[in-house]
Amino acid sequence: MNTAKIHNSVKATLVADSYLLGSHWVYNASALEALDINWQELNAPYAMWHKGKEKGDFTHYGDHAQHLLKFVQTTQDFKINDYAPKWLEMMKDYKGYIDGSCRTTLEILEEDISRTRCATSSDLSIVGRIAALLYVSDTKDDFLSNVEDFVAFTHNDEEVLKVASYFASVLYDVIKGSNIKDALASTKIDASLKEAFNAAKLSQNEPTLETIYKFGPACSVGEGFKGALHLLFKYDNYKEAMIANAKAGGDSSARGMIVAMLMGANDCDVPQSWVDGTKGL
Repeated sequence: MNTAKIHNSVKATLVADSYLLGSHWVYNASALEALDINWQELNAPYAMWHKGKEKGDFTHYGDHAQHLLKFVQTTQDFKINDYAPKWLEMMKDYKGYIDGSCRTTLEILEEDISRTRCATSSDLSIVGRIAALLYVSDTKDDFLSNVEDFVAFTHNDEEVLKVASYFASVLYDVIKGSNIKDALASTKIDASLKEAFNAAKLSQNEPTLETIYKFGPACSVGEGFKGALHLLFKYDNYKEAMIANAKAGGDSSARGMIVAMLMGANDCDVPQSWVDGTKGL
């Protein structure tokens, strides 16, 4: 496995989350246009949900991705029975936003500490956190198994697991040298996702803002899957993709982290000022 490509994928993903903090979860188009924001650089968050965060910080998605990275760096392995108590330990002192998947998972673990498949959240965001699992996966089957265990722990939803498996397979092939668009097209996709996939592919020449609002800018996999694919089919440049995605608002980080992990695996150029400004890399 090409560790340099894995490193680039993880770095690009975390930097994307830090960049997208500025307009993350701002849904109103007029509010997005009125933001006092420098789209070329990192920004402090505007959404109330990120109170206490500063320019250069991660959203809670990035915080969780960083926690997984530190876990696999320490253990040199991923076993969900070992990861779950470490996640619980982290969450006891976590000061960032605790979303529905985390709250429900915590409630389930209070009843049964041995559970490793918990909340049934349909949010897309978990999919963009998987790149670090490549460090501890010897084969594609290992990686897909680790991804399933990781995702199902807090997002045990059938459609989320299908989308996670699809993007994990694409990511693995890109790490191995495949072109992103070729991997997107050649990777087997569940029949239930084909209509969304085709709609996203057909949208590649359409304006991003209008397209993401047509597909839906919110957190669910039903909306975000198409938005992430639109960005991947339309853009080859990391910075251009991130800025267009940020300007569309909504759950931009969920979409952007997926795009970033694939572009990073393909050795994209990440703006150095974004890298330098991102805390915790």
